[in-house]
Amino acid sequence: MDILAQRVELTGITRHVYKTMGHAMADYGMLKDKDRVLIAVSGGLDSLSLLKLFVMRQARIPIDFEIVACFIDTNFIKVDKNILIDYLKENGIQYAVKEMTIPKEDISCFWCSWSRRKLLFETAREYKCNKLTLGHNLDDVNETILMNMFFNGEITTMPPKVELFNGALTVIRPLCYIEKSKIEEFSAQFDFPKTQYQCPYGQESQRQAVKEIIEQLHKKHPFVKTNIFRSLKRIRKDYLV
Repeated sequence: MDILAQRVELTGITRHVYKTMGHAMADYGMLKDKDRVLIAVSGGLDSLSLLKLFVMRQARIPIDFEIVACFIDTNFIKVDKNILIDYLKENGIQYAVKEMTIPKEDISCFWCSWSRRKLLFETAREYKCNKLTLGHNLDDVNETILMNMFFNGEITTMPPKVELFNGALTVIRPLCYIEKSKIEEFSAQFDFPKTQYQCPYGQESQRQAVKEIIEQLHKKHPFVKTNIFRSLKRIRKDYLV
């Protein structure tokens, strides 16, 4: 298994992902000295890559911060939690495991996200963490922008950084500049645990439709993904209703 704390040479895709995440963190001021960071770890490649990148940063940057991994065990997402827990133990990562049960008739992406977020907030408070980091990537953010425009009639998305509870907790998304495909390339460089993570609701029809639209445009216009993200910082209020 991958040893999280071992020194990683910054070359190729590893350098690209590490540096791009660093740019996002610097642009939004995501990490400060003495921060205690709760990292949501689902067992999927995004969250395992995020954990690896934070450990790499602990060894490289002059900022003193601590991390705690949090795995939420649900009654409907398939994942080998024992393999994940063994991986965290072997690498000396402090971790928490929380149970989340949603009645079968109420299971949806909305309720899962809402319930998971609530539990993560509670866990952050329990472990005295002032930062909560989530593994949403550039594609996740862009898809959410368009989903909310198309299906909710509003302009909103997953912000890279947002302060909650009067500043007691800050949610950060350090992978927000990085495409999903790049994270997959990055993860292939390491022996991450094979948790068999599989969410049966991960391909909801609305998100999948938006994903296909973006990918079709991206094939002909490689700048599309970056421009969708940048558009939220380039709002021309004079041309809005």
